[in-house]
Amino acid sequence: MNTIIEYQQLVEKVLSAKKYGSNPKELYEPINYIMSLGGKRLRPVLVFIGCDFFNGDLDKALNPAIAIELFHNFTLVHDDIMDKAPLRRNKPTVHEKWNDNIAILSGDAMIVCAYQELCKSDVSILPKLLEVFSDTAIKVCEGQQLDMNYETTQKVSIIQYVKMIELKTAVLLGGALKIGAIIGGASDGDAKQLYDFGKNIGLAFQLQDDILDVYADATKFGKQKGGDIIANKKTYLLLKAIELAEGNRYMKEELHQWINAPQFDAAEKVEAITNIYNFLNIRELARMEMKKYYDIAIALIENIKVDEMKKRNLISFADSLMLREV
Repeated sequence: MNTIIEYQQLVEKVLSAKKYGSNPKELYEPINYIMSLGGKRLRPVLVFIGCDFFNGDLDKALNPAIAIELFHNFTLVHDDIMDKAPLRRNKPTVHEKWNDNIAILSGDAMIVCAYQELCKSDVSILPKLLEVFSDTAIKVCEGQQLDMNYETTQKVSIIQYVKMIELKTAVLLGGALKIGAIIGGASDGDAKQLYDFGKNIGLAFQLQDDILDVYADATKFGKQKGGDIIANKKTYLLLKAIELAEGNRYMKEELHQWINAPQFDAAEKVEAITNIYNFLNIRELARMEMKKYYDIAIALIENIKVDEMKKRNLISFADSLMLREV
């Protein structure tokens, strides 16, 4: 059983040695650029953890793990275009460094590269892996579309929001674990339990991301501070604030003025809405919601009959995800 750091080092070693073509350079340079920006590589690590959970051959998990990381970074490239995000991991986003058209096409190529990696898997389980991978990929796209829809939808419920982040973010963590479990020879029931664990950790992780967007040190978080506020993203924080502001006429009016303002100073908008969040104790309420999904996830893996050390290893990894400053 390897440690999380060893899995991360393995993924980084493989990715640093990979080159995704050279000509035309406008297609491949952005792929090599985004894949070199680092990160925790948590999704490919989850493939290894899922495989090791059931004593599988970790060598067989390598290509699917790389496929998952390629797909994840493809979503980042396209999401950044749609969000008009200037930074990714404290570096210029692909569309900023090149342009939108190059970023779109390079992203398209990345998902093809992901399928090429996945298809190097053992043929006896390849159909199952393709089914999970494709189902996960289409759900992520559904979640992204809902996210964009909600930017201009007047009324979005917290239930709708949670479903959206489940699709956009959480299912990829669950899918990574399930792919690893299939490689490891898990039963369908155990693979599903591990998937649900990953999905709930993913919900907790995204709720934490929402908090960090507003409250994190931008130099540590690596993204534009208050980007969700500027884009009118219907995050848990905003939806909870809208709900609680119903009882305060002046706060409700101020909140809706900022949401509906056609033109505004970005820094001023972020500061004003953050002040409303602080008054309504939104940060703490979001933390409580985050912990709810974390607790559901931990309860799920207790039901799987595997070595206790493997459970502790997975819980330790989940804990490491939640250690970012919120």
